[in-house]
Amino acid sequence: MWTKQQQAEPPSPSAAPPAAPTASRTAASASRNPSLIGPSLKIKGQITGDEDVQVDGRVQGAVSLQGHELTVGRSAELNSEIDAGAVVVYGKIVGNVQARNRVDIKTDGSVIGDIATARISIEDGAHFKGRIEIDPAKSIAANAT
Repeated sequence: MWTKQQQAEPPSPSAAPPAAPTASRTAASASRNPSLIGPSLKIKGQITGDEDVQVDGRVQGAVSLQGHELTVGRSAELNSEIDAGAVVVYGKIVGNVQARNRVDIKTDGSVIGDIATARISIEDGAHFKGRIEIDPAKSIAANAT
């Protein structure tokens, strides 16, 4: 039924997989990568944004990430009021922390200030001085929006 010429024909363009889904997957994964404030950077002023941020430098001023994650790296020092969706602390924070979902203070992390969140974990060896207010309703309200 088929001749050699018909078998050798390249597949039609409709049979080729579209390139757009690969590009959109790459863009989606790129949006998941946090913005980085490097260890040699010192910032005085307010940081606001609608994406995840990792700080490895020094920040003096408010940090507001509207429901996104803030990661405080091992070399980071923040003298800040923080409002984020989640906060993971490997370095040092001096100031109050408000997180809608969770706060994780890792082994060498330090927080001196009050924390308001839905969930919290403080690992052995971490340093915390302040008050903790746990309100699980914050997490439920954040997930509803």
